[in-house]
Amino acid sequence: MTSAAGGFQENAWLLVAFPALGALILLVAGRRANGWGHILGCATVIASFVYGLLLFSSIAGMPESGQVRELHMFSWIPVNALQVDFGLRMDPLSMVFVLLITGVGSLIHVYSIGYMSHDQEGRTGRDNTERRRFFAYLNLFVAAMLILVLGNSFVTLYLGWEGVGLASYLLIGFWQGRPSAAAAATKAFVMNRVGDVGLALAIFLLFANLGTTQYTEVFARAGELTPGVLLAITLLLLLGACGKSGQVPLQAWLPDAMEGPTPVSALIHAATMVTAGVYLIARSNPLFTLSPGGQLAVTIVGAVTLLVGCIIGCAYDDIKKVLAYSTVSQIGYMMLAVGLGPAGYALGIMHLLTHGFFKAGLFLGAGSVMHGMNDEVDMRKFGGLYRFMPITFATFGLGYLALIGFPFLSGYYSKDAIIEAAFGQEGWRGWVFGGAAMLGAAITAFYMTRLVLMTFFGEKRWENLKASNGKDFHPHESPAVMTAPMIVLAIGSVAAGMFLAGGDRLVGFLAPSLGELHEAEHTAIPHALIPALTVALSALGALIAWLVVGRKPVPVERPERVSPIVRAARADLGGNALNNALAVRPTFGLSRGLVTVDRKGVDGAVNGIAGFLGFSSGRLRRLQTGFVRSYALSMLFGGILVIAALMAVGIPT
Repeated sequence: MTSAAGGFQENAWLLVAFPALGALILLVAGRRANGWGHILGCATVIASFVYGLLLFSSIAGMPESGQVRELHMFSWIPVNALQVDFGLRMDPLSMVFVLLITGVGSLIHVYSIGYMSHDQEGRTGRDNTERRRFFAYLNLFVAAMLILVLGNSFVTLYLGWEGVGLASYLLIGFWQGRPSAAAAATKAFVMNRVGDVGLALAIFLLFANLGTTQYTEVFARAGELTPGVLLAITLLLLLGACGKSGQVPLQAWLPDAMEGPTPVSALIHAATMVTAGVYLIARSNPLFTLSPGGQLAVTIVGAVTLLVGCIIGCAYDDIKKVLAYSTVSQIGYMMLAVGLGPAGYALGIMHLLTHGFFKAGLFLGAGSVMHGMNDEVDMRKFGGLYRFMPITFATFGLGYLALIGFPFLSGYYSKDAIIEAAFGQEGWRGWVFGGAAMLGAAITAFYMTRLVLMTFFGEKRWENLKASNGKDFHPHESPAVMTAPMIVLAIGSVAAGMFLAGGDRLVGFLAPSLGELHEAEHTAIPHALIPALTVALSALGALIAWLVVGRKPVPVERPERVSPIVRAARADLGGNALNNALAVRPTFGLSRGLVTVDRKGVDGAVNGIAGFLGFSSGRLRRLQTGFVRSYALSMLFGGILVIAALMAVGIPT
């Protein structure tokens, strides 16, 4: 190891320190930081990205045996048998996440300068306090996410996990005056707690059975766990992943998170929070590899979620919610991949990275459209915008093509690889999981083409309408501070897949963390046909969207007479109803029951004892008259009682 590389690795804590310090300064400095808070917020994340690049280069330049390095910082929880050290784990898996989080995060921070300046003028009319606070929360979010992916134990991961949950609550509910934003933030926080219980129980089981939570020791001794305990741990880890990544049955919070500012949507739905569940499964790959039941459960959840997200995305007219359900679907692809075990761990991470580029670009593009359309999100009020927003249209279009898997763009390399790996499963699994993934590709092309047609093409439906805030529409291109990050992300949407897949570059790099990729020798459909079939089905989905939306005028009013399938999709396929039945109502019922027990039982007992003592002491106090004759009479009666008692038991007096 060179001295420079060793220095970078010894000071890896700076990755977290930069954004954490930025958040602290912006929150403590208060109004004094209003004028420069956004600059500091961007600078700290960019500094973390630059340091991440240097650290990544030092790790990548080492032989494979030396690419896994742990940095011990201090003893965190030294309690008898529970010894948890706070440290950082630098390996290929954590480093690609560091670059994704800080790189895409930096672009979103820069974009937010322009977007939140518009928000300040268009929404609040106040000084820069709101923008400064927004950047503080963004910094806090990035710092927590870095702790999550860099931690060297499940307990450290849990610290970052909860930090991300807190920061997301603050960001989703940033517009506090909106009841819908407050409700969405609360919903996200509560539903994530359901998944967090699963993760916490998994950590408890690991410590109870292995006496440690450190990655190195847990993975080395995973073979000591009984099959039943191993299955329980993997299922609980999956529950945690479902909550954080918005997977069935805990997906209902994710679309509601669109109530936050658009940069928050890009940060949460593209590069950071929703990918945490995929990271958890990939990081725990030694446990899942030993548990076929756990792997199968992950694969089923991924396959079901990718179809659920696709179907619901077809029924919405809110541009951000369509993209939100697209995220639900694409995370489903990632979960399907990591559920395939050694055949898919690296493929899931590759799709996660390419998705970070094109989905962040799509969300920022949606924000640019909203910027030029008075914050309107209803696509039925758009149309013909490509003439007025050429840069937004071009960057959004490239992200759209990458998402639907257009040949030789990023999504083509990552998503098609997952579909091929799914078809490589033995027996019925190949047909079921591969078929679900391929069907999802066709539906994705349909709803995304519908979105593009309704937004950028067709009649200018906005000419005779007003925005939801009552203002007239004057569509225009966004400023350079917003379009520049979109251009960078569009370049990634085009080139990232080819770069990562070329020569198995990413797969080989991740081998020290995820093991070698096991490619299937035989697939349910011949290898050569799978890409062609996927592209053909995607083209068919796009064609159907054009026949439905592109050939005829789009009505401004949302049709009420629709098929039962569309009606079910508009109701989120029962997702909210299911969560209300399984989580919300039981939780509120339990809370009310506990409040009743506390008031009537605990408080009643305490108040009853206090009342009894007060009553009895009042009665006894009356005996203390202060007269000698009363005390003498009491002594006489007492003596008589003692003599009577002694005579009753036969003791001679």
